[in-house]
Amino acid sequence: MIDIAPFLSSVPGNPLQGLRNVDRRWQNLCQGKLPPTPQVVHTVTETLGETDVDAVICGGTLGILLAASLQTKGWRIAVIERGILRGRDQEWNISRSELQTFLDLELLTQTELETVIATEYNPARIAFKDGIELWVKDVLNVGVDPVYLLETLKQKFLQAGGILWENTAFQSVTIHPDGVTINCTDNLTNASKILTAQLLIDAMGHNSPLVQQARQGKMPDGVCLVVGSCAQGYNQNESGDLIATTTAIAHDCQYFWEAFPARDGRTTYLFTYLDPQSERLSLEFLFSDYFRLLPDYQNIDLAQLHWQRFLFGFFPAYRHSPLHFPWGRVLAVGDSAGGQSPVSFGGFGAMVRHLSRLSQGITEALQGNYLSAPDLALLQPYQPNIGVTWLFQQTMSVKVGQRVNPDQINRLMSGVFKVMAAQGDEVLKPFLQDVIQLGGLTSTLPRVNPLLVLPLLPQVGVPALVDWLRHYGLLAAYSAAYPLANQILFDPKSFQQKRWLEAWCYGAGLDWHGNK
Repeated sequence: MIDIAPFLSSVPGNPLQGLRNVDRRWQNLCQGKLPPTPQVVHTVTETLGETDVDAVICGGTLGILLAASLQTKGWRIAVIERGILRGRDQEWNISRSELQTFLDLELLTQTELETVIATEYNPARIAFKDGIELWVKDVLNVGVDPVYLLETLKQKFLQAGGILWENTAFQSVTIHPDGVTINCTDNLTNASKILTAQLLIDAMGHNSPLVQQARQGKMPDGVCLVVGSCAQGYNQNESGDLIATTTAIAHDCQYFWEAFPARDGRTTYLFTYLDPQSERLSLEFLFSDYFRLLPDYQNIDLAQLHWQRFLFGFFPAYRHSPLHFPWGRVLAVGDSAGGQSPVSFGGFGAMVRHLSRLSQGITEALQGNYLSAPDLALLQPYQPNIGVTWLFQQTMSVKVGQRVNPDQINRLMSGVFKVMAAQGDEVLKPFLQDVIQLGGLTSTLPRVNPLLVLPLLPQVGVPALVDWLRHYGLLAAYSAAYPLANQILFDPKSFQQKRWLEAWCYGAGLDWHGNK
């Protein structure tokens, strides 16, 4: 096992201690040692009357995207951020077509959008050990500068009259029949602070205390474990890897790589899919393997690299997603809702994908007082095209102690991508952008070699296959319902019908930018 301390100690900020703190939480999760479920939501019968603002958004990193959109629409919005609202140094990768949302919502000008783009490259590679290697263009090939993006949106939000409380920690929320009272603490003075609003929007992420209370200690159904770095000194930095493997199954998991050119070097990630079990590897072990395997993966000597920063984390996923809070006047968005696919990690792309829909839906909810728990659940609908990806996640993971062919996952992935590539970009690109569509899925699966699929049946189990068939059937239903309802059944004045229409559109993947 490679000693990772000399590497992580070479950059400021003590990332080694940060890694060990996150690793401790990961190990506690694997051992079922969950912290006590917080009780931060309280309901009372007394009315509130006039409120300070229309909506409070807790969590500014991704929350400022939604806050800026709502504030510029004329709503009174407050954002609560426990630190300083500032983007991280590491770029967020996305496709250029997806950034059109910022122009459509008039959050950025064309000039500002071009400044937001820190890096842009083509092509990107998909490659599996002893299998297929193919190249695609215009997928996750744009690196967005989070510092500039968030600062630009932050200033526009403030200029439009928005309220921003930085260095302020959320403590609790009291739900009244006609509003909410949010209790906070100023981290600098330890003073209590209170805001009242019609609606509380939770953008605090997976570790949100509201999410923890709603999930009641439920273990995640899957986890993506990730380590990585940004470094200078690579021999080649003109292309990227969307997904690649260089090894077979080991330590009860399959390692996958991602790589992107960055403004100050090259970013490489090593990640794996697994379920939380006490026998699972640690983040520190995964980082050790990262340094062991990186030279062969990138054809470099570690001594020639100049480390800029290190990245690590674990991203839980729940089958019961998006999360619907049981309380009225409280809505989860972004990672709090857990609406992204279980095969993706990081919520920027998912937030951007749903930003326009959420902005319009929240606007109409506030206008019509559609703020009960059932009404707000319509803003975070079930998506069968996300549901079907649970089976994909399971085929890319291995249960603890399960005996499988070490090359099984590489062979399957190579076979599936070979079939998708043969059908062209209209099948391949939506899948790579985390958007599953009925046509592409239906045309791909029958063409995959059955000898690659049959060995997976004992691995995934009959219940998982039955569940997948349910999602697939609903994907077909949504794909048929959306165009029909859009033409003859849709009442544009109905809040509920508009939300159903959006659910069918997004749930069938018909919102994909390539279709516009």
